[in-house]
Amino acid sequence: MKHFEANFDGLVGPTHNYAGLSFGNVASLNNAALESNPRAAAKQGLQKAKALADMGMVQGMLAPQERPDLYTLRRIGFSGTDAEVLQKAAKEAPALLNACCSASSMWTANAATVSPSADSRDGKLHFTPANLVDKLHRSIEPITTGNILQATFSDSRFFSHHSHLPEHASFGDEGAANHTRMCTEYGHAGVELFVYGQVATDPSAPKPTKYPARQTLEASQAVARLHQLDDESTVFIQQNPGVIDQGVFHNDVIAVGNQNVLFYHEQAFLDTQAKLDEIRSKLNTELHFIEVPTNKVGIQDAVKSYLFNTQIITLPNGEMAIIAPTDCQENPAVFAYLNELLTLNTPIKQVLYFDVKQSMQNGGGPACLRLRIAMNQAELAAVNQHTLMNDALFGRLNAWVDKHYRDRLSVKDLADPQLIIESRTALDELTQIMKLGSVYQFQR
Repeated sequence: MKHFEANFDGLVGPTHNYAGLSFGNVASLNNAALESNPRAAAKQGLQKAKALADMGMVQGMLAPQERPDLYTLRRIGFSGTDAEVLQKAAKEAPALLNACCSASSMWTANAATVSPSADSRDGKLHFTPANLVDKLHRSIEPITTGNILQATFSDSRFFSHHSHLPEHASFGDEGAANHTRMCTEYGHAGVELFVYGQVATDPSAPKPTKYPARQTLEASQAVARLHQLDDESTVFIQQNPGVIDQGVFHNDVIAVGNQNVLFYHEQAFLDTQAKLDEIRSKLNTELHFIEVPTNKVGIQDAVKSYLFNTQIITLPNGEMAIIAPTDCQENPAVFAYLNELLTLNTPIKQVLYFDVKQSMQNGGGPACLRLRIAMNQAELAAVNQHTLMNDALFGRLNAWVDKHYRDRLSVKDLADPQLIIESRTALDELTQIMKLGSVYQFQR
């Protein structure tokens, strides 16, 4: 049976804005209060997804969440009509309103951790939504994330869905942004790399001092247990606290893997050599560990360009390509390194650049926009086929964006009651396009 890796990209929501909500994310903070363009953001994401589909990749889309999130605003004491709730929140607690209007679910690398059936003891593909407890605007996502995943991967013969972890700092879980998988072929048993920022239950363990470590070892271990992964299928690696304090808020800002390739910065991890040796001992195949030295690409250049927040994909011809933001072209050190990389004897043979600047300005590159799912033909056939990218879906979604999205949005516009109507009207139509059922109804 044929096996492959599918990418499910997050569809950018109608309230895409720059409120600077993510402490520790340099791009998000630096661009706070800029005017955004939700229509352009959604179209940039769709164009990237369609380009991968045209390359022969399996490409899906995951729906955005309903924003403004009036359900949460009512839970914290704002009452009245929808318009009154919005206006009261804008007056009394604007920071809370901003959090409840975030379109951050577009970054589906944080949506969940996924383990393929080749790794799990029960032979099913497992999903655990991330609880995202470190950031208020993201902590309100997990229930709807689970609904969207279940509407997309609904067949219980193939897919196993878990609830998000307990909503406590000890189990801070940021999903696939701190998880990657190495293997020979996608359908063969692999080794799943869980990267954590701190050990929550050990106050003496290393951790960053300036910015938070969003992923805990305890959360990573819990997900591995839920997904029925054996010790031989897992490696737990601590992210270097020093790079977290330089703005590397997730592992996918400093490292990315695909099949037998791990592409990472020299400063990415603690105990790097010991962990690479552990991967070698558990995955008996030829491995390519591509370490980028600091003297060629400094941490700030890596963060600014999102060199490691790129996608490494295996094309139908067996060659690997990097899907990079155009920001990598615009950074002299990073562009020079990527050109040099193509001359080295690695499986990576191409670098393809895409304009995703609307996402980049809010702190998310190409890899943030996608959730990776290794699967087989039977599992793909069981996926909601209305979520898979093709010419027809691309056309319908672009027309949908043109119809419903604004071409500019400022933070002050989040208090506009008309935005509620626009967002709900758009999502009601989207549920018909993608056949998602009632994934949003609990919020009404």
